[in-house]
Amino acid sequence: MRPAYIGTSPFAATVLEALAVSAHRPVLVITRPPRPRGRGQHVEATAVAQAAERLGLPLLAPERLLDAAGELADAAPDVICLCAYGALVREPILSDYEIVNVHPSLLPRWRGAAPIERAIMAGDEQTGVSLMRLVADLDAGPVCAMEATKIAPTDDYGMLAARLAATAALLLIEVLGRPRAYIPQSDEGVTYAEKITAEDRVLDPRRTAAELDRVVRALHPHIGARTAAGLGVQKARVAGEEAAAAGELLVRDGRLLYGAADEPLELLRVKPAGGREMDAADYIRGHAL
Repeated sequence: MRPAYIGTSPFAATVLEALAVSAHRPVLVITRPPRPRGRGQHVEATAVAQAAERLGLPLLAPERLLDAAGELADAAPDVICLCAYGALVREPILSDYEIVNVHPSLLPRWRGAAPIERAIMAGDEQTGVSLMRLVADLDAGPVCAMEATKIAPTDDYGMLAARLAATAALLLIEVLGRPRAYIPQSDEGVTYAEKITAEDRVLDPRRTAAELDRVVRALHPHIGARTAAGLGVQKARVAGEEAAAAGELLVRDGRLLYGAADEPLELLRVKPAGGREMDAADYIRGHAL
């Protein structure tokens, strides 16, 4: 087929890279405009834009998707593949094309912006990839393919997203090579993966150590968790120690612990405000606790 591809994120870039070397090389790639990023606010093209340029694919980065409607019509794609674009697709594009949306969850569970993070935070034992036809309602379209994968107890966002992106790429290539039959989603089991907020990043000491460990893993390496006092936490584990005061940061037998509702969370790698990421042992040596 001759697809167009719409996406923004590193996840979407991984899918694009696989699609570009398949029998379904995109005739056009559309992404979001460059934005200031990071502490230095350097203007940077999206991961999809960078991938498209490396691959020599025709690329557009309009402020609004509708601004590219003419170029999209000129490219005359057979189908549009959409993955992690980060903006609404509006009429008439929504109705003018078959749009296959790549979504990293087992729909109808975890519709919305942060399905991978929310699945880890919730302690789900599995997640997966769903390919659905895009409709106006959020991630509610009928599904044409789905594949599940287990979530390991040690998976963080980076590990799980990489596996899901590889799965999504293979599944999309397979689906584009055959007629697509869409099956409506069930009305039962619908959950929403809300966008990650600043509050979600805080390791609330009123929660159990296992819950806090899942937050750390869900937000690593792209967002990052932090203690209630503002210490960034990159890697942690349930300590298996006797209880500590909730929210207390202490050293016990050379281990950096954070008090939770039941037992402490052991902090393995941390990032002080304005500082570099470091092992807990280095942090202990440089701070009086």
